[in-house]
Amino acid sequence: LAHPDRPPSPVNVTVTQLKANSATVSWDVPEGDVVIGYAILQQRQDGQMQRFIREVNTTNRACVLWDLAEDADYIIQVQSIGLYGESQASKRVHFRTLKETDRLPSWVLLSAGDITMEGLDKDRQLQTGEIIIIVAVLLMWAAVIALFCRQYDIIKDNDSNNNKEKTKPSSEHSTPERPSGGLLRSKKKSPSVNIIEV
Repeated sequence: LAHPDRPPSPVNVTVTQLKANSATVSWDVPEGDVVIGYAILQQRQDGQMQRFIREVNTTNRACVLWDLAEDADYIIQVQSIGLYGESQASKRVHFRTLKETDRLPSWVLLSAGDITMEGLDKDRQLQTGEIIIIVAVLLMWAAVIALFCRQYDIIKDNDSNNNKEKTKPSSEHSTPERPSGGLLRSKKKSPSVNIIEV
């Protein structure tokens, strides 16, 4: 029986991301228990190698197993570390590493949900990259449109100024003509008046 102050054993111990030389082990801890770390016993099934991994002051619920032999069988067990000691070891989990040439294991310890999630993560990364590109292109188009509108306003202002300048000289030029026209008319009238006087 486990000591009442010690945490319960980890549950749902699974191995994911299997490769030729590495794998990831993850687990769950029952809620309400204070766990400050974990310990993992990793052993080759043929007994040639054994490794003990211990981490404290962490809330991690996963660990990468590295430097594994390719195409080899392993057994792992996980313990929770609490304030007053370690839990009993979890149930044994067996897994086999891949060959260098394999992409997926012949038997899959990953659940279909895990594979789907990995695929979704890749899609999310692609979508994030695509969104960044789209936003950059949209910003560039907005800048081009703003520049075009600014240039259009400048051209429009220049055209209106040119029209005002064109109309001003014609009005200024026509103003002197009126008095001269008036003078000419008065000259025409004055001889007629002179003729009447004669």
